[in-house]
Amino acid sequence: MNGHVLHMSGVGVRRGQTVLLDAVDWTVAEGERWVVVGPNGAGKTTLLRIAATQLHPTRGTVEVLGERLGRGDVFELRPMIGFASSAVAAQLEDDMRVRDVVVSAAYGYLGTGKEEYSAPDYARARALLGRWGVLRFEDRAFGTLSEGERKRVLIARALMSNPELLLLDEPAAGLDLGAREDLVRRLGTLAKDESAPALVLVTHHVEEIPPGFTHGLLLRGGKVVAAGPLEQVMTADHLSTTFGIGLKVEFDGERWSARAS
Repeated sequence: MNGHVLHMSGVGVRRGQTVLLDAVDWTVAEGERWVVVGPNGAGKTTLLRIAATQLHPTRGTVEVLGERLGRGDVFELRPMIGFASSAVAAQLEDDMRVRDVVVSAAYGYLGTGKEEYSAPDYARARALLGRWGVLRFEDRAFGTLSEGERKRVLIARALMSNPELLLLDEPAAGLDLGAREDLVRRLGTLAKDESAPALVLVTHHVEEIPPGFTHGLLLRGGKVVAAGPLEQVMTADHLSTTFGIGLKVEFDGERWSARAS
């Protein structure tokens, strides 16, 4: 892989006359923690679906974990990619036990059918639930959890297969202030863990960037505004261009914030 877990070159996605992504060049290296920021309709989720091998681009090339999309079996890649999103949540049955939601990702499945899971599988699932503060819900039905609890279960699930690439699509969306801050704190702990996989997190809000994240990609209208180390990307000029409004940006040594200038 030459140290790269994800590489996109000239990637474009078109649906009819609508361009969702346009000439995107992007590389994620091992150990990097990336945040993808942009307004609604910028192409963030489309970008993440390509990284998750769920969508092929209209043009350009994509390599994920050393494999070129379109040339190999994506089903062999997917267990090595952890993916948490509202779309994943929507495919899970509300009456699934929380423990089963997590363990079902051990081999890349979205539910529990005839698969057989071992005691070590369940032990890992319980350990991940504990790490994300939701072990006490292991016997509850997934659909009975709060939004914040479901988000943490989905992240535990995304880590179940011990992936090499972890993709989180707006994990803090819909959370109240307390739940958001708890999640950002936990994600910051994960980001600082040297044994954690390469991370990509999508968000609308710079306030949701956890401590320990290293790089940023700004998108507007399917095009890259800026990409690189966070301190070079999270500038007032770049963010103002990205969101189409003059912004003042501040960094307190751990967290970012932005407001209209």
